[in-house]
Amino acid sequence: MTLTLDPILRSAGIDPASAQAIRHAYVPVHEDTGLRGIGPDSTDDEILTYTSQQSARSRAFPTSPPRTWVVFIREGGDRARLWAVVENRGEVANDGALRTFDLVVTDQMADLRDRLVIGWPSPRAWRLNGQTAARYPVLEIADARPVPFPGFDRLVLDYAQLQAVMREHRYAAWRTALESVAGVYLITDLRDGRQYVGKADGQESIRQRWSAYAANGHGGNLELRGVDPSAFQFSLLRVFDPATPTRDVDAAESHFKVALGTRAHGLNRN
Repeated sequence: MTLTLDPILRSAGIDPASAQAIRHAYVPVHEDTGLRGIGPDSTDDEILTYTSQQSARSRAFPTSPPRTWVVFIREGGDRARLWAVVENRGEVANDGALRTFDLVVTDQMADLRDRLVIGWPSPRAWRLNGQTAARYPVLEIADARPVPFPGFDRLVLDYAQLQAVMREHRYAAWRTALESVAGVYLITDLRDGRQYVGKADGQESIRQRWSAYAANGHGGNLELRGVDPSAFQFSLLRVFDPATPTRDVDAAESHFKVALGTRAHGLNRN
């Protein structure tokens, strides 16, 4: 059974009946309008601006276009790679020849940007209603581009990012780095500023410890049970070689609990 675009749209909360698909092609200048096109070196802002400008002729573009536009870039004769999903917030200009729309890039299908490739068997069609596009086959979902590890002293993650780091292929280098160290970490509840100092030592790495938080939000800590982890922020206070004696990691953890006042004013009980 062939996978189509339909279930991918719906899993992203996009109703095909309330969307349209656009496939851009690389064209330096449009002969009919004289407008500048886009190319392989175009920035996201340039592509967004290009998408926002459409013909004022109703036969070329819908009089009342839908709110959701799924934008692709042509790749070969019958392939189209996802650029972004944008929200149409309405027409802001119309000079009789060209209409300009207020478009904003959304988070919908953001994890599939530049990765999702669909078949586009209508070579002359650059715009389709969502229901037609939903029937088009998915040809490829490429591996995500690796995200460079920022360094232990620059690592700050919200809870959603922590879960992504522990799950997604593009963060493989991050997991390798976190697997290589023990250390003392900080969890901050951004709703009220309360903090929790914890550690990973002995046979447990930071990756293993944080994987537990990604799985259930509290990592087995009584202090954090019952607290919604969605507003948690994770960072590292100090990292150690895994061979460091446990007493040294314990001493560092105790120091930070005192320095940050997490026993008296935070989430640490001891």
